[in-house]
Amino acid sequence: MSRPCRALIDLDALRHNYRLACELAPNSQAIAVVKANAYGHGSVAAARALEPLAPALGVACIEEALELRAAGITQPILLLEGIFSADEVNVAAAENFWLMVENLEQVQHIISAKLANPVHCWLKIDTGMHRLGLLPEQVDDALAILKASDNVQQEIIVASHFSSADEINNPSTEAQIECFDTVLANCDQSKGLAQSLSNSAAVLAHPKAHRQ
Repeated sequence: MSRPCRALIDLDALRHNYRLACELAPNSQAIAVVKANAYGHGSVAAARALEPLAPALGVACIEEALELRAAGITQPILLLEGIFSADEVNVAAAENFWLMVENLEQVQHIISAKLANPVHCWLKIDTGMHRLGLLPEQVDDALAILKASDNVQQEIIVASHFSSADEINNPSTEAQIECFDTVLANCDQSKGLAQSLSNSAAVLAHPKAHRQ
C-alpha cells in the first residue's frame, strides 16, 4: 500500500525562478542544474521546461546526462562531477557533454583519449569546500596541459563551489571568493578565461561572486 501524499511540481514557477536568477545577475549566464532527478522534482520534465531558457543544463554524472539525451534534450549538458572512467571522455565528445575537471586523473584521461571532436572543459578549483577540485598550486599546470591538448576546446572555464553561501553571516564565502581571485591573479594560464563561481545562494546574497 503506497503513501497517499504526492508532490505537484509547478513548471511555470520553476521557469519564473530561473528568470529571476538571471535578472539578479544580468551580466552573467546561469546553468540550470537538474542533477539528482532535478533534486527529486523530475529531471526530464524540469530539463524540458528550462531548456529554452538556459544556455546549458547541469547534472552530476554521465548516466544522468544520457537520460536527458534519450528524452530528446539537445542543449549542452555539464557533468558537474566530470568523468569517472577514461571511456566516458569519448561519450562526452559524441554527445556534447561538457566536462568539469576536478583532479589530475581526469586531466590525463581527457588528453589521452582519441577523439574526433574536442570536448569543452571547466576546471574546478578547491577554494575551501574541500570536497572536489584541484588544489590552488595545481591549477596553472593543469590549465597548461589542457590548453596544449587538441582534445580540449580552448574556451576553458574556471570554477569553484561555495560551502556555505546560504549562511549570510558565514565568513567562509568571502574567504572562498578571495582565494579564487588570488589563485587566478597568480595563474598565468587563467588570463582571459571565463569564470563560474555562484551557486543559487550566492546569486541571491553575494553579488561579488557574480562572474562572466
